[in-house]
Amino acid sequence: MIPFSPPRIDQRVIDEVTRALTSGWITTGPRTKLFEKQLTEYCGNKCTVAVNSWTAGMEVVLRWWGIGPGDEVIIPAITYCASANVVIHTGAKPVMVDINPDDFNVSVEAIRKAITPKTKVIMPVDIAGFPCDYDGIFALVNDPAIKSMFQGNSDYQKKLGRILVASDAAHSFGATYGGKRSGSIADISCFSFHAVKNLTTAEGGTMSINLPDTFDHEAIYKELCIKILHGQSKDALAKAQKGNWRYDVEEPGFKCNMTDIQAAIGLVELDRFQENMDRRKTICLAYNDGLKNESWAILPKLKDEKRETCYHLYQLRIAGASEPQRDAIMQAIFDQDVSVNVHFQPLPILTAYKKRGYKIEDYPESWNAYANEITLPVFFDLTDEQVQIVIQAVKTAVKTVLG
Repeated sequence: MIPFSPPRIDQRVIDEVTRALTSGWITTGPRTKLFEKQLTEYCGNKCTVAVNSWTAGMEVVLRWWGIGPGDEVIIPAITYCASANVVIHTGAKPVMVDINPDDFNVSVEAIRKAITPKTKVIMPVDIAGFPCDYDGIFALVNDPAIKSMFQGNSDYQKKLGRILVASDAAHSFGATYGGKRSGSIADISCFSFHAVKNLTTAEGGTMSINLPDTFDHEAIYKELCIKILHGQSKDALAKAQKGNWRYDVEEPGFKCNMTDIQAAIGLVELDRFQENMDRRKTICLAYNDGLKNESWAILPKLKDEKRETCYHLYQLRIAGASEPQRDAIMQAIFDQDVSVNVHFQPLPILTAYKKRGYKIEDYPESWNAYANEITLPVFFDLTDEQVQIVIQAVKTAVKTVLG
């Protein structure tokens, strides 16, 4: 079976993790701090706080920003459930909007129609690693009519004076938009370094902060580091200094710091990230080349005049296929020992959100994109021969089901 997306765990990673395990620091320590520094340098944002997951990072961001009951956060209807869950956890309301007809990114016009005085955050989702229309989104939040509608509650909200753009960049580490790397495009971006991501720390993520220069990013970094460690004023590394044991707890915080074991994997991954991304790009372009002449193949957007994906996922759509036919095609591919997936089921078809009153009928483009989408395997160790096997398996499966 050709797997879907196994991580690249080789001897170099094993050796670095072993060094971390025997170094005396396995929780947050020098490797985590170095990883944060290198991530900031790579992305070009102003400060980075490493955490144990995208989910924890984005929830901390929302709570730190003052999001709570009565507030609204705009998200696309097609995304992973974490995007909505973190909003619900704060007590705020996820306001779902539809996506563009020609890609999986959130529609700027749909965002515009959804904005109310309760809107505090827009959370664009860079699905598959292809950046959203950030120029369009920032034009919205800076529109005088929309700014005049904005009602800031917290000190940070009032200081910014507009809706916050907090990117769900779980897929888009390494992607570019207008010459900037993901992480330095939105006000705040949260990355995921889960096992299947194009940069992994096994589990992990970041809060990558890139607010206007009027904000004190050094102070924000310190504040967030306290918040992710139970509100404790010193972490283990700081307390280990001779005679520096005493600490305070400044608030009832969270517990979601990254460990040095995770950071050890991340440092290796970051050092060879371009090599990994180049291989993923080669695979995606090979899929394009192998499928471009098929009348049923709707190929994914990978690059335009402003944006380039980080080649995290390859989302193929089968023109004219219904959801049951798509499922049958997927089964026929599995039967040929090739693993495939779907990204994602729209949130309104899932029980947790149906119970909250969301209806898929309100999001036709999200349904259309989901119903005939199949995600093909993309990972560093996928060989050229295996890529051709995948292509042939897809062609055979489509012919079998659609004729």
